[in-house]
Amino acid sequence: MAEFGLTKREASAPLVNRRADGTVNIAILGATGVVGQQMLECLAEREFPVGELKLLASPRSVGKTVEWEGRTLTVELAEPAAFADVDLVLGAAGDDIAKELLPEAVKAGAVCVDNSHAFRLYDDVPLVVPEINGEDVNWHNGIIANPNCATIIGLLPVWPLHKIGGLKRLVVSTYQAASGAGAPGLAELEDQLARLGRGEQIEEPRAFAYQLALNLIPQIGGFGDNGYTSEEMKLQNEGRKICHLPELAVNCTCVRVPVLRSHSESITAEFERPVSVAEARAALETADGVLLVDDAANRRYPMPLETSDQDDVFVGRVREDISHPGGIALFCAGDQIRKGAATNAVQIAELLLK
Repeated sequence: MAEFGLTKREASAPLVNRRADGTVNIAILGATGVVGQQMLECLAEREFPVGELKLLASPRSVGKTVEWEGRTLTVELAEPAAFADVDLVLGAAGDDIAKELLPEAVKAGAVCVDNSHAFRLYDDVPLVVPEINGEDVNWHNGIIANPNCATIIGLLPVWPLHKIGGLKRLVVSTYQAASGAGAPGLAELEDQLARLGRGEQIEEPRAFAYQLALNLIPQIGGFGDNGYTSEEMKLQNEGRKICHLPELAVNCTCVRVPVLRSHSESITAEFERPVSVAEARAALETADGVLLVDDAANRRYPMPLETSDQDDVFVGRVREDISHPGGIALFCAGDQIRKGAATNAVQIAELLLK
């Protein structure tokens, strides 16, 4: 995709401004949503040097108060004037709001780490998973994009295998939790499960096209001319950019499943040279951001319940691809609100401090 048109940084420019006391003034755009709230938790957990902190949202949330680390914060209107004296913006809003407001934040002098899809494929916007291509933050021009949640969760266990075998192709099926559709998706599934438990009729679904409880929906995003959904194409298009593999081929099927939190993925990987199961396990055991949970004899493998509210991506069921010798099949699961969104964004922000 062509450049977005941001002003080029000077080579000597700091990655992000820091105040005299070492702190960073931060604004969270979309602060009242699921990801925005998780960003607040991650900033506290990781002891990020937060100076002033602004919570920005739509008019319906303005005036609400949030308690954070002994501070009482009042939600402010998301508008260009709100970025005055802000060093870092963490974006947790939709594409339209991101496109409208984040360039304004850059003009005001802030660096933006954005969780929306708006800027991910622009040539002058880094798309970063710190464990894979953290060095790409060094060429930002004001905006750094956070990848799609399923992309992050799928690439983390594949990356260490790529380093020993040279990744060529992925065949992936995702099993994506209701909370991937935000607070409305989470609330709708919880309501449907409660109604079923009480023997009540389920209301007409709103967050999803169909009832999700006791069901699964093999569509996330709209269909393209090739028959694949927009969500399915993200793993290939974003994966090529993150891994610097412009020829990476990905066949992906994305499915919404009746799980509250944490996405799971079945992945089969093909390499330039054969990768053995022993090599794969050894690489995964030492990989950053990955926890190997792979003990078939004791029925230990990744599951959404265990990965929820965790930052590591759990990986297991590591085995030879018997349809293509030298390939590897695996199953992984990760919390898409944390590592798939908020934690990854805060990790990017940490790279900007170095």
